[in-house]
Amino acid sequence: MRRSWKGTDMTPIRTTVIAFAVACLVSGCNLAPHYVRPGSPVPEAFAEGEGTSAPAAAATPVADLGWREVFTDPALQEVIALALDNNRDLRVAALNIEVARAQYRVQRADLSPSLSVNGSGNSSRTPGDLSATGRPQVTRDYSATLGFSAYELDLFGRVRNLKEQALQQFLSTAEARRSTHISLVAQVVTAYYTLAADQELLKLAQSTLASQEYSYRLQQRSFDYGVASELTISQARTTVESARSDVERYTAQVAQDHNALTLLVGAAVPARLLPDALPATADAERNVLAAVPAGLSSDLLQRRPDILEAERNLRAANANIGAARAAFYPGISLTASAGSASASLSGLFDAGSGSWSFAPSISIPIFNAGRNRANLDMAKANRDIDVARYEKAIQTAFREVADALAQRGTLGRQLQAQQALVDASADSYRLSQARFDRGVDSYLGVLDAQRSLYSAQQSLIGTRLDRLTNLVTFYKAMGGGWVSSTADATGHSSSHDQMKTASIKD
Repeated sequence: MRRSWKGTDMTPIRTTVIAFAVACLVSGCNLAPHYVRPGSPVPEAFAEGEGTSAPAAAATPVADLGWREVFTDPALQEVIALALDNNRDLRVAALNIEVARAQYRVQRADLSPSLSVNGSGNSSRTPGDLSATGRPQVTRDYSATLGFSAYELDLFGRVRNLKEQALQQFLSTAEARRSTHISLVAQVVTAYYTLAADQELLKLAQSTLASQEYSYRLQQRSFDYGVASELTISQARTTVESARSDVERYTAQVAQDHNALTLLVGAAVPARLLPDALPATADAERNVLAAVPAGLSSDLLQRRPDILEAERNLRAANANIGAARAAFYPGISLTASAGSASASLSGLFDAGSGSWSFAPSISIPIFNAGRNRANLDMAKANRDIDVARYEKAIQTAFREVADALAQRGTLGRQLQAQQALVDASADSYRLSQARFDRGVDSYLGVLDAQRSLYSAQQSLIGTRLDRLTNLVTFYKAMGGGWVSSTADATGHSSSHDQMKTASIKD
């Protein structure tokens, strides 16, 4: 049975289609899913157990503390400033921003038609046996036009979503640069204090070697007079060679630390800025972050640039879904030009020589073997991957802060215990030396006490370094180190996105 549409009123259907097209043209359809920030996969606050220190009250969040207020040692400040000016990784991160910025501007340009002026001239000769008149003919034509070609009407938001994707990738690159900046500050401080600790260990090994060489000479003299045994001489020589080995080892370690610091800084570090030893405990409290905000909330981790970077990537993947969905809908492009054409160059712009062309085209997907569906599925899978990466970034940040807090709660007590161990070992060494001098005990007791003291002093230096690096790690983990002055942090944080968005308009 053949059904006839004759006489059927198509007006309502056409009206609906036209109204939908006009609405999309005026308001612009956006097929990207509504973005909702994923929930935080970590507890709301950091646990305060036996191993975690009770934070002291602080009026300023850690992320807003400028590194010049945290690291107040003038020499260290100069080294950090040198690194920020010369470090090559930071330069690459800054140049990556410029690349992403240019890519965004290229993508944004697709929202506007590209105008071009074209001028052309053509001359041709037709032989007589091919012309209608039987005589050779020469024809010439000239044209000058202004127009645009293949401009896509973004009815379903494909171009807008691609632009949004490029924008979010640009902002993600900017956050990556901030993360590199913060990491560089922390790495420079850690390398600086590591060099200081190894310098102090080298001095300790040198002083120990000098003391043991002096003791060895005394025992050698006693042996020459028949007072000391050969075993005593052998034991004394063992400690001397062990100390000499430590001196050479720490000498090489200091050189390697210096090379590492030079690489981070990106330039030679003046000798006047190099540390000789770790600061005293009281100075360390003043030169490195000592106060942590009370009631520390895990929401503060949202200030970390690596988490913001992961969220920007997630937003970019969300916009890419909108572009993939738009591929299921018709695409309309326009090509138009207007100008002048003439058979002679002199009459190109005379009255009546105007010309124009208008060539709209529409592309309606019918069958492409599932290509559009596969692209959409891939876009959704990439979005889910970025969700997992965003959540992993939060979990990693939470663990870094929690570990730093847990270690900080024990390092203070560990430092006190280690200092007490050094004092007790020094007393033991003094008493053992006195007993040996009086002939009550053998020289082996003196050597054991001396080795215990040396080991305890080495461990004390290592614990002091651990305490300093722990405070630096916490400062970095909370997103601190991006601004140089605390006074500039508030204004910088409030206008950070506006500054980045404005910069891409240049």
